[in-house]
Amino acid sequence: MALIEDIFEEALGPVALGVGALIAIPTLFPPVRRALRPVAKGVIKTGIAIYETTVANVAEAAGDLIAEARAERENEALAAVEQKATPASL
Repeated sequence: MALIEDIFEEALGPVALGVGALIAIPTLFPPVRRALRPVAKGVIKTGIAIYETTVANVAEAAGDLIAEARAERENEALAAVEQKATPASL
């Protein structure tokens, strides 16, 4: 856990500087803003595509696991019912 906290603490400064630069530069220089707009839209589109793909893969994997768990549960229930229905032989 400390490793993750250290990573966030060390990265927070440079990330804050980067975000600040992304906000300040286009405000100060309108031509830069016009040039960066298509790049920003492309980054956002790519992020959306990656997110949707990831969510689809996770949903599919979760659905498969749920189906397997249900099937196993039903098989165990059937086995228990059959075991109770079969008279014990001595």
